[in-house]
Amino acid sequence: MSVFNPEKLSVKLIPPATFAQPVEGRKYTLTHSDLTAELFLDIGYVYNYKSINPKMRDEVLAEWKKDSHGRFNLVGTAYVDGGEFSQKVAATRFKIFKKEMATALNGIVYGDRPFYVHYPFLLDAPIFIQYLSIYPQYRQFAFYGTPRQYLNQINQTSNSSLH
Repeated sequence: MSVFNPEKLSVKLIPPATFAQPVEGRKYTLTHSDLTAELFLDIGYVYNYKSINPKMRDEVLAEWKKDSHGRFNLVGTAYVDGGEFSQKVAATRFKIFKKEMATALNGIVYGDRPFYVHYPFLLDAPIFIQYLSIYPQYRQFAFYGTPRQYLNQINQTSNSSLH
């Protein structure tokens, strides 16, 4: 994955989801190809479990949820392990997830740009990722900025490559 390239992103809406609905409960399934570096984003009322490789489990899942104050957060998960990997393998997976998370979030935010036209206030909503692991040192909940930060970063990158 590493550097986000919008041309390598494929986006699919899972009906009845549209670029305007749903808001709460809107789910993102982001997978990728190690061979082609392509990203695949599915957007819907449900996660696209069919697109997840059950052996690799290197997807990022995210969902718009309201917090206890009624504010929206984009909350995601990265599956480090559930006991099927050694601690050494879990450590490697965790390191890769941390390294690639910005690219994954770029794909999720960029791929749903039309959605933010309908809900511009969500551009400033916080993004949180929960790393799931049986090992306490990899079980983390981390803040990853806002959708606006990712879109600004993508715009700056594409503008600088034009000059």
